[in-house]
Amino acid sequence: MYLRSQEWFGRTGKDGFIYRAWMKNQGFPHHLFEGKPVIGICNTFSELTPCNAHFRDLAEAVKRGVWEAGGFPLEFPVMSLGECQMKPTTMLFRNLASMDVEESIRGNSMDAVVLLCGCDKTTPSLVMGACSVDLPTTVVSGGPMLAGKYKGRNIGTSDLWRFAEANKKGEMSQEEFVAAEACMARSQGHCAVMGTASTMAAMVESLGLALPDNATIPAADSRRKVLAHMAGMQAVELAKNNIRPSQILTRQAFENAIMVNAALGGSTNFIIHLTAIAGRMGVQLSIDDFDKLSAQIPLLANLQPSGEHFVEDLFYAGGLPAIIKELSQFLHNDAMTINGRTLGENCQTAECYNREVIASVAEPFKSESGVAILKGNLCPNGAVLKPSAATPELMQHTGRAVVFENIDDYKKRIDDPELDVDPTCVLVLKNVGPKGYPGMPEVGNMQLPAKVLAQGVHDMVRISDGRMSGTGFGTVVLHVSPEAAVGGNLALVQNGDLITLDVEKRLLHLHVEPEELAQRLTHFQPIDLGYERGYTRMYIHHVLQAHEGADFDFLQGSSGPVVKRDSH
Repeated sequence: MYLRSQEWFGRTGKDGFIYRAWMKNQGFPHHLFEGKPVIGICNTFSELTPCNAHFRDLAEAVKRGVWEAGGFPLEFPVMSLGECQMKPTTMLFRNLASMDVEESIRGNSMDAVVLLCGCDKTTPSLVMGACSVDLPTTVVSGGPMLAGKYKGRNIGTSDLWRFAEANKKGEMSQEEFVAAEACMARSQGHCAVMGTASTMAAMVESLGLALPDNATIPAADSRRKVLAHMAGMQAVELAKNNIRPSQILTRQAFENAIMVNAALGGSTNFIIHLTAIAGRMGVQLSIDDFDKLSAQIPLLANLQPSGEHFVEDLFYAGGLPAIIKELSQFLHNDAMTINGRTLGENCQTAECYNREVIASVAEPFKSESGVAILKGNLCPNGAVLKPSAATPELMQHTGRAVVFENIDDYKKRIDDPELDVDPTCVLVLKNVGPKGYPGMPEVGNMQLPAKVLAQGVHDMVRISDGRMSGTGFGTVVLHVSPEAAVGGNLALVQNGDLITLDVEKRLLHLHVEPEELAQRLTHFQPIDLGYERGYTRMYIHHVLQAHEGADFDFLQGSSGPVVKRDSH
């Protein structure tokens, strides 16, 4: 059995002395360095990342599993990305965190790694970094928080948008607003709805990188620690058998993840993150694959924001294994997973205990699944819409554009009584894409103008080159590519232009003649963001467009086998 860690700890002479001696100041006995698999525990614990604030306990559970299986656990921290705290947007730092993970794994003495992920970007960043090294890897998610309780009903993150709208209209007082915020996040864990965090947890389970039930066990449930313990044991087996991500993350695995996500009504952010992970693995995945593979899948999960229930309810109803089993006729059931069993074998005995939460393929919750990829002259490289969270009456719509040049322009004018807008208009927000903000923030589900809300309207067609929170909803077109900041046609839209959205035809069309667009392009001036140094400057110069996963151009493709760096 080859163990990479022995290139550090198995040496004789000066080098072995140096590698072992300083480690022994933590009280580790000598026999631990004599051929036990070293399991790195990559921890994104941070009090600035509330979703991951319980990860110290979770790491201890992983360690117990590693010790039981005969391994040697060593925990290390990496950059943590707290969605609700970090400015300007955690997406700006996803690629940086992935580089932190990649180099931490590559430069240290470990034979396998357990990734502790929770808040939205922590999962894709850790998986991207680990994939680039291709060391045996498994993932443990932090789990969803319990549903909030407010005035006798369940609430979750998706209700934030409803509360904000009600507060804006004067239907919810500031005192009630503050009371609700104290009721919503009442336990440890990430968002209770099928937002981006839970979507990412489901992604790693359906890819085969995590143990069954990883996606849905609530963070506060003791079974979350049991799963972490078992993952620690599994990591030792992965190290002994040298089972690497490249052996798990095949084209078939990515296709499975896309189909499972469609059935869940998962976050639109899934597309960008899965594309980036595929890019790291050298697996060819295009934005069109998401539409093609999702089109045949109905929506099975009745979960917010597309439905009414919460992720903990999904766990009680049978968890992700029950969803996967229900989809067996569509999936590659022979895809391998980290426990040595196929995806189909893992879910063979799964049962559904609540058809109100998990519908059947024969009688789905909604016939339209979670993702539609749009094309047209406004988005030649694609745009994304989530039909399951949209208003059916707006899925075919033509309206005049009300244009906001950037987020500051939007904030300044959206509630202006003089704004020339009505419910039939199309709100267009420019320069919030990967380069334009920079970092592609979650501002795509723009709050509606106050004068429209006052009419009792709750949805309008909204278009941007940005993203939206996985907890958001509405008829929102996102990820328009190419983005406005690089001269995409979105940059050329003017107030009053007619725009047609036709989801059935997968069309997003700007009713402006090509000659007129060409003329407008001659006046296009790239915005000067003023970043002359540091990481943000590097980001702007190297980030790819949304349809390519918004990764850095120089990080595409796996680095190949890990080689030890000997500096002594």
